[in-house]
Amino acid sequence: MLNYIIRRVLYAIPILIGVNLITFTLFFVVNTPDDMARMQLGIKYVTPEAIEKWKADRGYDKPLLFNHGEENLKQQLTNTIFFEKSVAMFMFEFGRAEDGRDITQEIKARMIPSLAIALPVFILGLFVYITLALFLVFFRATYIDFWGVVLCIGFMSVSSLFYIIGGQFLISKLWHLVPISGYTGGLEAGKFLLLPIIIGVISSVGSNTRWYRAIFLEEMSKEYVRTARAKGLSERLVLFRHVLKNAMIPILTGAVVVVPLLFLGSLVVESFFGIPGLGSYTIDAINSQDFSIVRAMVFLGSLLYIIGLMLTDITYTLVDPRIRLS
Repeated sequence: MLNYIIRRVLYAIPILIGVNLITFTLFFVVNTPDDMARMQLGIKYVTPEAIEKWKADRGYDKPLLFNHGEENLKQQLTNTIFFEKSVAMFMFEFGRAEDGRDITQEIKARMIPSLAIALPVFILGLFVYITLALFLVFFRATYIDFWGVVLCIGFMSVSSLFYIIGGQFLISKLWHLVPISGYTGGLEAGKFLLLPIIIGVISSVGSNTRWYRAIFLEEMSKEYVRTARAKGLSERLVLFRHVLKNAMIPILTGAVVVVPLLFLGSLVVESFFGIPGLGSYTIDAINSQDFSIVRAMVFLGSLLYIIGLMLTDITYTLVDPRIRLS
């Protein structure tokens, strides 16, 4: 187990370097440092002197990847925008945004609102989706199962934006049950989070219920299920005692890998509901073309996804003792 974790950590380093390099290249293919300076300063009134000063103040006056003006190879590689802006992230030093605010402090502050939405949606959604899937499987090949699948397809066919806008209009604007948007700390946050959490669960109920239903149906066709029935066990005991237990590996595949990404929040939900989380932080950075924030969020997302894959593999051994990681 320890050797496996060490190998995966070592594999993650070149992956993160590659992700940083690709993100860096794509960003500067679209926008040069001069373009970034013009956008921040204002295209109409900007001057060449102001552009050079803006770049010098933020470290964008150096070559992108290779500095030909330096004497030795080390300085040619290190005295560049890529090295100074990207290598520090491996020490979790994300630098400052274009407006001067510390990105690391912003991430720490915005992580709480993101988790306040993402964790309840994840936990409640997992319970709801698995329960509905088991219910449909219990009544498989009946009208309940048929119309349940039809409803799931209907939920899948509707954009999540419809649920957000419809929920805001119906529950907030017409019924005035919860605020339409905004956020505050403490216990008062509940009234701002209730609607986003409900919409987050409902918007994914169709696809996730169908996915778990397919997993349970696949297990129902296996030999151990027929053996359990032959021993006289009721359908309820077969479903909950045997099928659910043996279906935990594919369930964990989809669940555990998502857990680290919960810290990144929801881009759409946070933006529409005015939640100051990491999702809205990323959207605002993209709109303002703040490369420092975008680079930090892409790096953080890649790191958390790799951690999620490692956790998934490790939890396999807890669910199925037959699996051993060498």
